[in-house]
Formats: sequence, structure tokens, C-alpha cells
Amino acid sequence: MRRVLDASDQALLVEEDDLEGAMRLHAALAAAPPLGVVELVPAARTVLVRFDPTLVDEATLAKELSRVEPVHGGLPTAGSVTIGVHYDGQDLDEVAELLGVSAEQVAARHAAATWRVAFTGYAPGFGYLVGDDPLFDVPRRSSPRTRIPAGSVGLAGTFSGVYPRESPGGWQLIGRADAPMWDLHRDPPALLAPGMTVRFERLERDSVSLAGAGTDRVGLDTARFARGLDQQFAGRADGAARRSRVETDTAAFAVEVVRPGLQLVLEDLGRPGHAALGVSASGTADRRALRAANRAVGNAPGTAGFELAGGGAVLRFTGPAVVAVAGAPAETTIVRSDGPPLPVEHGAPTALEDGEELRLGSVSIGLRSVIAVRGGLDLPPALGSLSSDTLAGLGPGDLGGRPLRAGDVVPLHGPAAAPHAVDPDPAPAELLPAPGDTVELRIVLGPRENWFTPAGVRTLVEQEWTVTPRSDRVGVRLEGADPLERDVAGELPSEGAVTGAIQVPPDGQPVLFLPDHPLTGGYPIIGAVVDRDLDLAGQLPPGVRIRFRPVAPTVPIVPIGSTAEIRGD
Repeated sequence: MRRVLDASDQALLVEEDDLEGAMRLHAALAAAPPLGVVELVPAARTVLVRFDPTLVDEATLAKELSRVEPVHGGLPTAGSVTIGVHYDGQDLDEVAELLGVSAEQVAARHAAATWRVAFTGYAPGFGYLVGDDPLFDVPRRSSPRTRIPAGSVGLAGTFSGVYPRESPGGWQLIGRADAPMWDLHRDPPALLAPGMTVRFERLERDSVSLAGAGTDRVGLDTARFARGLDQQFAGRADGAARRSRVETDTAAFAVEVVRPGLQLVLEDLGRPGHAALGVSASGTADRRALRAANRAVGNAPGTAGFELAGGGAVLRFTGPAVVAVAGAPAETTIVRSDGPPLPVEHGAPTALEDGEELRLGSVSIGLRSVIAVRGGLDLPPALGSLSSDTLAGLGPGDLGGRPLRAGDVVPLHGPAAAPHAVDPDPAPAELLPAPGDTVELRIVLGPRENWFTPAGVRTLVEQEWTVTPRSDRVGVRLEGADPLERDVAGELPSEGAVTGAIQVPPDGQPVLFLPDHPLTGGYPIIGAVVDRDLDLAGQLPPGVRIRFRPVAPTVPIVPIGSTAEIRGD
């Protein structure tokens, strides 16, 4: 029986009885998306439907989704791929014991089965594969590994998958594949896509082939994979001369990172629309600040800039530049070689000359400052965006989503490339919290509040939650005196998540997802912060206390900005 659940004020979660039903519903929605739908995230039993509330209201869309007729007959196909595997995984013997067969039989039957990509998620290029051999139903490891090598072939529940990059995970590892699952130089970059048929071939040597409808089998460049697929995601860790290939010594306009502060990343408004590749939107944690900084220097609102957490950065400019700093205020100065430092007004356009440095001190309120440079950054985008996704390892150039380091040089287009005149009037300073303040965030309950006891839901909205130092761009980790009490035990099949989702791991202490969150997850989500409060959520420093206030998803949201919304104790 289909259910339509609230996932946020701009997303609904449609639940079917099983994976087959979810796949058929997703195929129908992908073929004919209802008005206002902007993205679909299929998962084990659900399809997350993100919508534009200016085009359709939540109630109207929910009714339409409840009436969508799923695809009947054969599901649409998306070509096929054969992936070579060395069946020598460190969990192979344990999996054999769990399944009551020999290790040789596990390998033989895994290779003999026909697998299909049901959905993607977790990381770019990671496909959740379902097979036609009922043998494969394996529990996850009781203790996840902190590092799983790229190319590892794993089993979890009835799914199989291949890790595209080194990452933590709890799947049982039975082998290693030789195929690069993700390659930005390939079109499309993901080897696997929903609906694709996958066969595994036992290997004694590295090889991989790809076949699509009406095409020949094509060999892939496995040498590139062997030379280090992880470098493509994580950047070059050797730090040769502490620089990456974003540098260009001949650029007329550039920014050199002299000191990066706690975390300095490149961000624009993100890359929505790539859920089929397993890629979340990412983007700046404070969209309002990015737009304000760009408006000040004459850029288009979504032009990429620098996002700095906690302050403490020093940037040296090659060529003249015009910059503006918005978001969390920091004492900012321009350091010259021939005179005293010049103060920089927060939010106002400021000119720098060749060789001058922009220095930002620590922030006293808020967390993230945004620095816009007139003309923008001269870098090749990754899937149409210059955003650095720190979890997925996806970003412009060879940065691979990693934060900038001392010695990195980012080329600029130069001031003449900006489409608009500078705005001499700085935007009003944002009202941001300091450690010890209490912030109210409005939330929509769901989609899994029924996994918690009524007392657990009351704890969420009545108790204050403290932002811990273990927070980052993936999520704000919260701590409360009383953990959220579960009513439903066990694992939740993976399902889509939105920025602002409040996910609850087994310890009952919530995590508030920020832009670099995983596309799908297996812990229940009890609610989600409304879109109008997400910028504030991205500015919460450690020590801030949060109170969640439930609102109905169809209730109009009043603009943020009154002093009543943030109070200091």
C-alpha cells in the first residue's frame, strides 16, 4: 500500500511495499514527472520527491503522487556492464559461513547471478544492486570499518555494490573490482545508473568491459584507476610544494592561499539534479551570505566564492581585485607592502591591488564567512558546479572536493568579467548566534517520526540541543540530556535525505544534515528544518543551543530576521 509522507517543506517521501514497487514508481515518475517536481531520489522502498513550492503546493502534489500508476511489465533498461572481480575480500570466509556455503560457492554464485542497479546513493557512482540469486541476504558488519579501499565489492542485506572511492562502511567485503566506478573524464562519469544490468566476471588479471543496447563492448582505462582513483576525489595528498593543479603561475588574476584557516572551500549554489549519479546538491551552507557578497561585487547571485569556517584565513591576490565578505563577521584587513593595514567593512565592496593580502580574523558570532571576488573563479566545473562536496569528494579542477591548503592558487576571471556594477551599499549584517545563545529552528516532522515513541518526539521539540565541535559541512552533531527514544528497533532500508534532515543514529543524539550530507541513509529521519531556516542552520557554531519548533508543511513561513528568533541567555 502506497503512503505519501512529509520529508520537508519542499520534499515528499513516497513509500511502496517493497523494492520492486519503488522501482516501478520511480520509472513512472521519471518518464512523466508531475508539475513542480525537480528531483527524484529512488531507494530501497521509497522515492524521495523534491518539488518547487512556487509551482505546486504540498497537498496537491501529495494527491497526485498517490494516484500515479506504476510502470507495468518489464522495467526500463539502461544498458549493461560487465565488471571484473578478484574474489579475495577479507570477509569472504565469514560471508560463506553466514550463508552456509563454501567461499568458492559464494564467488561462483555472485559471478553467475544477474544484477540490476536498483538505485544509487551513499557516494557518487555507488549503485545498490539486486540480484536474481536468493542466496544473497547478508547482515551488515556489527562494527563498520573506518576505511574501505576503492573498488571493494561488498554485500549488505540483499544488495551488492562496489565502493567508488575509499570511505567508511559496514558492508561485508568479498572481492575487489578493477573498474573505475566514477570518472569525471567519462560521460557519464558514473559507470552504473538505475536500471542498468550488471554481471560480475571472475578475474585472474585486471579487465573491464562496457556494453549498451546496440553497442560493442568497450574496454576502459583501468591503468588510470590503478594509478589512484582516490586522488581524483580527495586531491593530491602528497602536497607537492603544497599546491594542487588549480594553480596557474601565468594567470593575470589569481588568489593564493597563504593560510586556510580551519576550513576554506569553494562553493556556489550547488549541483542539484544529479541524484541518478548518486550525487547530492552540496553548495554553500549560507546561500543568503553568498548572494549578498556577490551582489556587493557585481557578480551573478550564484557565482562561486570562498566559504571559510571559523575565520583565520589569509589570501594573497595576483592582479587587482574587488572583494566582499558576508556571513559571519570577522575582523578583516588588507595588508599592503607600503603602508599600514586597511580595515574592510563587512559586506561592502573593497578593492585590492596586486600582491596585497586579505586577512580575516576569528569570528565572534556565526560560523561561516563567504568571500566573493568580482568576476568569479576561473576553474572548470564538476557537473556544472564549482562547489566542493567534502563527503562525496567532488569539486572543481583537481581539488576533488577537499578544503584548500596553504600554497593552493585559484585562478580568477578578473574584475572586468563581472556582469554588473558593484553595489556600494553593504547588505545589513545578518543576525547570527554566538556560543551560548539559543536558536529556534522551524521543522516539519517526518517522514519517520513514527519510529520514535511519543515521549521521544516530545523530547525532540521540548529539549534544548547543543551544537558539538564534531560538526562539519556534512552535518551538525547535536547533544541533549535525554536521547530520542525509539519505538521501532532494527535497521531502516536506505532512503533519500534532504539538506536539513534530522537523522537519528542508534545513540539517540540527532544529526542535522548540511549541504554535504549523503544522498541516502539508513537511520530514521524524525524531521527536517524548513528551507527558510537552512542558512541559519549553516551558521551554528559549537556551543549554540537549538530548540526545534514544528510547523505544518503547508503553513506559510514568515521571513527570518526579527530579534525574537534568536535570543541570548
